Amino acid sequence: MRKKKKGRKLKRNKDQRKALLKSLAESLVEHERITTTHAKAKELASFVEKLITKAKRGGLSERRAVARVLTKKSTKKLFDEIAPRYKDRPGGYTRILKLSPRKSDGAKMAIIEFVK
Repeated sequence: MRKKKKGRKLKRNKDQRKALLKSLAESLVEHERITTTHAKAKELASFVEKLITKAKRGGLSERRAVARVLTKKSTKKLFDEIAPRYKDRPGGYTRILKLSPRKSDGAKMAIIEFVK
């Protein structure tokens, strides 16, 4: 039983799950809108929102913490372009839009994007 366990496993072990979220976060910051499965989008939303909150604070320690997850280019974009957009917003930086199921395997699909 999953009692008070946070997050989804996404049918992966810990290291694969961590790498997947880093890769999805990288793509979201770079393109500002990506299409993925609904479960991955919901996990990614909380992951990215924590990064944006750190970027809003803007200190050196926050920049180093984000740089562990994202590349140099994406970290710069997050701190210089994306975080200032949300300086007055207390949270809810992403939006998840449901799409029709994927043809091949019927997986629920979704678009995750930054709120304007």
